[in-house]
Amino acid sequence: MMLQFAKMNGAGNDFVLIDNRDELLKLSTRQIQLLCDRHRGVGADGVLLVEPPTGNADFRMRYYNSDGGEVEMCANGARCFARFANRVSVQRDELQFETLAGMIQAELHDNRVKLRLSEPKEMVLHRTLEIGNVKLALHSMNTGVPHVVTFVDNLEATPVQDWGAQLRYHPAFQPKGTNANFVKQLEPAKIAVRTYERGVEDETLACGTGVTASGLIYAALNGVGSPIQILVRGGDWLELGFEKGRSGFYAVTLEGPADFVFEGTINIG
Repeated sequence: MMLQFAKMNGAGNDFVLIDNRDELLKLSTRQIQLLCDRHRGVGADGVLLVEPPTGNADFRMRYYNSDGGEVEMCANGARCFARFANRVSVQRDELQFETLAGMIQAELHDNRVKLRLSEPKEMVLHRTLEIGNVKLALHSMNTGVPHVVTFVDNLEATPVQDWGAQLRYHPAFQPKGTNANFVKQLEPAKIAVRTYERGVEDETLACGTGVTASGLIYAALNGVGSPIQILVRGGDWLELGFEKGRSGFYAVTLEGPADFVFEGTINIG
């Protein structure tokens, strides 16, 4: 079967985008893995499908990691989704779409997209876990998908692949596992983040839900207000906005790039 697609990236986090508004496409796990394969396929961290909404939104977003598993949310992917959906259909500067994590609103500004995210939940601060012979001070939050955050002094020397994999499969976060974020403050209200992504099973150049969790936890621990500027591994800056109330964070926004790379067709069997 020949499949039309667009390749996009959001701050280095890359995706295959497919228009499935007719809902005729039913991708298998193997086909998703093939699409994401960087040697035999298009190459991507995940696959995004544009589908009809079940309610009053403009679209429904379906997201699959490169291992073929569907997950609730991907913020960098959601920015790419908004630009792609705008191109193939509605062609306006504001739209909303359904995800498994809730409703997302998007504002399009040329190649940048500002998302109004669903409210974060399940924030837990100040726990300690032992990883190998190292004790890590960890904080956690669900920003559509689960994340743990730890602050480090030397971000470049941090063994993200090793520690990230151990945290991802740690018994404390089973059965679903977690994403792992390693954060360093650069200056007040500016942080750098490296993320090991569950489902990709590797460090990625950016993770939108990861920088959101990292920024909000940084704000909670340090009393920092909105906005926070966040540098990701791919070299881009994302801007996190939020309001803070007695019950936690709300009105959370994330703004960053969403770029088209190329379009094409591929035989997925």
